[in-house]
Amino acid sequence: MKVLILGGSQFVGRAAATEALSRGHEVTVLNRGKRPPVDGAAAIIGDRLSPDGMKGLEGKSFDAVVDTWAGDAVAVEMAANALRGRIGHFIYVSSLSVYLSSNQPPTTETSPVLDPETSTFKYGSDKLRGELAAEAAGAPVLIARPGLILGPHEGAKGRLPWWLNRMSRGGPTLAPGPSDMTLQFIDARDLAKFLIDGAESRLTGIFNTLSQPGHSSMGELLNTCNAVTGGNASLVWTETDKILAKGVKPWTELPIWMPGNEHDFCYNVDVGMAFAAGLRTRPAKETIADTWEWLQNTDRDSDLVTASTDNIGIDPEKELGVLQ
Repeated sequence: MKVLILGGSQFVGRAAATEALSRGHEVTVLNRGKRPPVDGAAAIIGDRLSPDGMKGLEGKSFDAVVDTWAGDAVAVEMAANALRGRIGHFIYVSSLSVYLSSNQPPTTETSPVLDPETSTFKYGSDKLRGELAAEAAGAPVLIARPGLILGPHEGAKGRLPWWLNRMSRGGPTLAPGPSDMTLQFIDARDLAKFLIDGAESRLTGIFNTLSQPGHSSMGELLNTCNAVTGGNASLVWTETDKILAKGVKPWTELPIWMPGNEHDFCYNVDVGMAFAAGLRTRPAKETIADTWEWLQNTDRDSDLVTASTDNIGIDPEKELGVLQ
């Protein structure tokens, strides 16, 4: 099978390329060439936001295309138009962010989505427009809607790497409670397997792609991060109200932690359809341990690992102020 990965050098795209290659498929990646492609993949240089960015694909056809684009949906529209009539299957990685945050949990594939014309939430609007562009590509479409994605190659400044690095630093460590707060995420490699499985079986439709609700907890996450990095940290479990009263921002300053209504939106998602279609997820401890191993064997100053969409992590002085 000929597979085109639009991107393919970072995180989910990289995992998809690696998974497809491991099954003997012929893989082509298209990106700006700022990072080396996965070994075995053919690389085509192109800027998707440039008018001639898809020129390198002229005359080529593919059995499946996987698109993980997270920016302006015009890039998905340009790809769909450029590849029209030359692809057998369009697979688009969208996001739970397309759903209305006011929905009653658990979120299902039929829960109301936002209106991209009126919503002020750019990321969710871009992802929904990307879905619409994929559906207009003239080929069968598989849309995956993951939430939090973790695992190796997230980026050394990503959410899980931040916690791993914080635990490695040791000492009294702010642990946002409660420790039994449930988490629901997916390892990028498990998402990639679902995408390539879908390409092979010509799976179509929309699927929430995460682990099962209650897959992990803040306690398991932080205790495992501490264990795999040497056990140097002393976790100080702190109540939500105290943390918020100190002006600490969930999700960014304390990555992954989402209290209140945001917790239900992110971590109470119905994934029955995806599991019925073959999705399987590995234990959280495996994701955490593998990410730490990757960090230990990676040049942390390289562009490949430092990419991050947010200013992740609490300032040490601010953390100390909460602990006192």
